[in-house]
Amino acid sequence: MTSTTARSATDGPEKTVHPETKAPSGDAPGRDARLDNAKFILIALVVVGHAIEPLTDYGPAGALYYWIYFFHMPAFIMISGYLSRSFDASSNRVEKLVLSLAVPYLIFWTIHQAIYTVDRGGLPDTLSVLKPTWTLWFLVALFLWRLSVPVWNRLRWPVAIAIVISLFAATADLGSTLSMGRVLSFLPFFVLGLSLRREHFAHLDRLWVRIASVVVMVATAVLAVPISEHLSRDWLFWRDSLTDRDIDPLLPSIGIRLAFMGLALAMTVAVLALTPKRRTWFTSLGAYTLFIYLGHSVVLIVFKASPWYDVLTGPVALAATIALGVGLTFLLCAPWVRACMKWAVEPQPTWFLRREDREVQGKRTPEREKGPDPAKTPSQG
Repeated sequence: MTSTTARSATDGPEKTVHPETKAPSGDAPGRDARLDNAKFILIALVVVGHAIEPLTDYGPAGALYYWIYFFHMPAFIMISGYLSRSFDASSNRVEKLVLSLAVPYLIFWTIHQAIYTVDRGGLPDTLSVLKPTWTLWFLVALFLWRLSVPVWNRLRWPVAIAIVISLFAATADLGSTLSMGRVLSFLPFFVLGLSLRREHFAHLDRLWVRIASVVVMVATAVLAVPISEHLSRDWLFWRDSLTDRDIDPLLPSIGIRLAFMGLALAMTVAVLALTPKRRTWFTSLGAYTLFIYLGHSVVLIVFKASPWYDVLTGPVALAATIALGVGLTFLLCAPWVRACMKWAVEPQPTWFLRREDREVQGKRTPEREKGPDPAKTPSQG
């Protein structure tokens, strides 16, 4: 997360700073402390949510899992959209996007498949790189969303259009190729982030907004209890078609999808309002979210194959697993761990890219060797 390539080309579980995202006085130049703080809090929730997933049959674990999944990815995606506003699809930007998202995707897809092969004792059903493994859907989505930024910046009502696309996409079976279900379902949050400006964040500091944010977070925590007992978790993943549910794909399914959109938006605003806007002891860790996001997936794939979830049960298992998730988050931020992961998270395989300066120089050299064209040389006198 410290290289120029990663900083310029990615955001969400990575770091990108828009020129307008100026830090308050005393903060690191060019970074917004509130966003770094929020990114670290959200990535910690991602890790904890993934860690406690096998425990969701235990009531409190299920409620916590649902509460986290109400908002953690929509919030991350909205921040990613906000930090993507300057993407102009220039060749330099696209090259950095490939190096910071597409190449790590291929590396970790290979690692995931290797672990699955060992664990299952044979090759998986498909070896298509177009089918993301577990958490890697987000890299695919961010890559596609980022490429579409110039289009959204030209539209007059981008958020409304994105919502319509998201809702209609939910009525079709898009399969698992490129995780298109999630790419289109989460699209409104990314486009909303693109539409935000720095002055919008100033409203988060109002007292009534913060009080309302506390109410929202508490109310949703209470709401998560009955929802976790009666509503399928498929609604939380924003992945599968509404046609696969036992209810009508238009009504009430569309209404439920809109309700989850509204819930995610309200909780996202609440989290940002309650996040410190000044530098804290964990602000700098918000720059390493891509290391955490990619690294924890490998660790937890291996960990879930261990006897941990069979040995521990109930409140002890929940408390220990939450502690493990938080500890893993901090571990993956450690300098020595990032140094070990840098080859995969921030690869620099520029050897397979053509050097434009060399191409241009090679094309111009023959012309210079020929000397000036007499027909194009101004007459003397």
